[in-house]
Amino acid sequence: MGFIFDPLYTPSYAVVGDEVARVATSKGEIVVKLDGAGAPIHVANFCELAEAGFYDGLKFHRYVPGFVIQGGCPNTRDMAPEDVAAGRSGRSGRPGTGGPGYRIREEFSSNPRNSHEDGALAMARSQDPNSAGSQFYFCLGPQHMLDSGYTVFGQTVEGFDVIGSLRAGDVIESIRIEHANAN
Repeated sequence: MGFIFDPLYTPSYAVVGDEVARVATSKGEIVVKLDGAGAPIHVANFCELAEAGFYDGLKFHRYVPGFVIQGGCPNTRDMAPEDVAAGRSGRSGRPGTGGPGYRIREEFSSNPRNSHEDGALAMARSQDPNSAGSQFYFCLGPQHMLDSGYTVFGQTVEGFDVIGSLRAGDVIESIRIEHANAN
């Protein structure tokens, strides 16, 4: 028996470079300018998942005051908000342990704008640098200690107050991708 090769996923979404994500939550809307030039794989992956409705109805599952609010785990889809907030396991598994079924390549080492500023949108991952999939987080204040290990792929331009009000169990109602330069 030989080594089993697990290739990294390459999204088919074609990044234009002017993508904006409108993240509708149970607490209000967040508008994020995505960085297709600095993190094209992450932006393409996020746009592909958003356009497929993957994020619709998921809950934020991790809140660390002054650090991050994290969501994007499909295990939270059919869970009650209070169960997600309590960290209980749902029928698909524990919140924070699910993904899209694939992994993408890291871009923190090549993105010249990989800076965890207040409101930065970045991908969560496991210990393997190439293990991001669908889980993302918003920074609650600057978190530059993450710059050399996690890929930032967007920056909030509207909705900082919404980000600050989010807690575990709050709902991601939808994520819609728009183009800033569209007529």
